[in-house]
Amino acid sequence: MSHRAQVWVALWTVYIVWGSTYLGIELAGETIPGVFGAGVRFTIVGLIMFGIVVWRRGSQALRIGRAELASAALVGLLLPGANAILFVTEQHVPIGLTSLIIASVPLWMLMLRLAAGERPDRVATLGLLVGFAGIAVLVRPGGGSGPLGYLLLTVVAAVAWAVGSFLSPRLAVPKDALVASGYETFIGGLVLAVIGLATTSSSDLDPSGWSERSILGLVYLILVGSVVGYTAYAWLLGNAPLGQVATYAYVNPVVAIALGVIVLDEKLTLRVVLGALLILAAVAIVVKRESEPGELVGADGHATELAAARRS
Repeated sequence: MSHRAQVWVALWTVYIVWGSTYLGIELAGETIPGVFGAGVRFTIVGLIMFGIVVWRRGSQALRIGRAELASAALVGLLLPGANAILFVTEQHVPIGLTSLIIASVPLWMLMLRLAAGERPDRVATLGLLVGFAGIAVLVRPGGGSGPLGYLLLTVVAAVAWAVGSFLSPRLAVPKDALVASGYETFIGGLVLAVIGLATTSSSDLDPSGWSERSILGLVYLILVGSVVGYTAYAWLLGNAPLGQVATYAYVNPVVAIALGVIVLDEKLTLRVVLGALLILAAVAIVVKRESEPGELVGADGHATELAAARRS
């Protein structure tokens, strides 16, 4: 297979896998308690990352300082924590709509850069305004897109991802992307699992009450969404132009919307189409103009992919 063909295979893997994680979250959250489910997912992903690091480089590669551990913990609480929100909100908000709101993460990061005194160019700022107009269309009360409270909570998840991604390159996180991802996902997942255990009734935590498709959804998120998706993305970062890799930010929502319509029978309303056009156009503008690796973020909430994008 030619190098160009390999790039496109990896790209479509990221497009489909990360776009489908919204469906995986919705299915997993149907019967598995949201915070606990997200905690289990990221704890296991963190352990897998640790295993890969030890296998490739030895256990000494996992040794980090206290400052690095604290920074990884903070980022880990923000990123997997935001993912836990989606486990809850997707039971009330269509996954297509959720994916569009999460696609606004690059816009929120641009807003944070403006607040920090950085000055992106005017075209990127225009894209920011267009994107927020799209968010306003999607979360406007009425229209049958879900309860306003859950829509706003989804926006909170997008902001949390943006804050975590914005802070990471400015903190003393481990320099090795895989090591940093392992600590971030493991710590964030462990905290979420503990919170889930403490706030959920024992009957809801009984696996015998979880549906088969919820369990399959969680397994898919762990093995395919995180491990396969991250592997393809990490390979792309070293073998394809960054601008081409960044196209996942506005392709993933299209995949999520299609799966929502096909699998979950979600309705594709004029409001969603209009919001989608505005947000995806804005993300395309911002991603094209803001081409620095440290400012490109994942749109589906995987701490591992975000870490790779920040440090490559």
